[in-house]
Amino acid sequence: MTSALPVQATPVPQPEPLPELPVITDPQSVSTADAHDLSVTLFRRLHVLDEGTAEYSYVRNTLVELNLSMVKYAATRVRHCSAPWEDVMQVGTIGLIKAINRFDPDRGFEFMSFALPTIVGEIKRYFRDTTWAVRVPRRLQELRIDLAKANDALEQELGHAPSAQQLAERLDITVEEVCEGRLAANGFTSLSLDLPVTEEDDAPGTLARSLGVDESRFETVEDLESLKPLLEGLSERDRTILALRFGEELTQAEIGARLGMSQMHVSRLLGRILGRLREGLLSDEGQADPA
Repeated sequence: MTSALPVQATPVPQPEPLPELPVITDPQSVSTADAHDLSVTLFRRLHVLDEGTAEYSYVRNTLVELNLSMVKYAATRVRHCSAPWEDVMQVGTIGLIKAINRFDPDRGFEFMSFALPTIVGEIKRYFRDTTWAVRVPRRLQELRIDLAKANDALEQELGHAPSAQQLAERLDITVEEVCEGRLAANGFTSLSLDLPVTEEDDAPGTLARSLGVDESRFETVEDLESLKPLLEGLSERDRTILALRFGEELTQAEIGARLGMSQMHVSRLLGRILGRLREGLLSDEGQADPA
């Protein structure tokens, strides 16, 4: 009977041992340089752990505490004057957690350069969604909230949008206060002039294109209309001199040669005619001001 030959097992390559978790009693007291080095080690560990385990939660929470200084830095840069510091820090910490969840240490990027835009973006989004575009008194800010709640309740009860009088009766305030609150609510958000006029793809352009602009030539039209009765009051010779000077753009010497007078005489006549027209325009404006 032939004896079986011993089979030599093929060695299975073992994964590299994971670094030991450092013990950090007070993460926020760690220096910036040490926090950077510890974060690199913790990110490598976090990358191979299963989400939901106690070890995963410990590593992620430690990373959050080690990098809270970035949240403070970002909050200081973009802090809104009316926003509570605690709220800004809380929102920035949410951005930090999102950055930690998405960061991949194998891609070779520094965590700070990856995390700061996320933190700043989260804080700016908070300002956009919760702060007023125009500063209004706190009384009106609270009135806006009360009006919105009362409007929803009355609309459910009445089946239509409530009037200002109905809102005033519900909140026990005057109609003038309701109008003031509605006007103040316009300061909560602002529209960019670069927004499309409509949500359709074939919209004609942005909101700025639909806004009116000052047309300088309107004043020219008004001046010409005001000059008409003044020109009718001039003599035939004076109107001819004006037509030759400002219509055909002839020089004073050329006008004198055509009308048989000296250049000096033409100059005196032009000065007198223009002075008379100027005086007439100014007197018309003076009469129109009291009206």
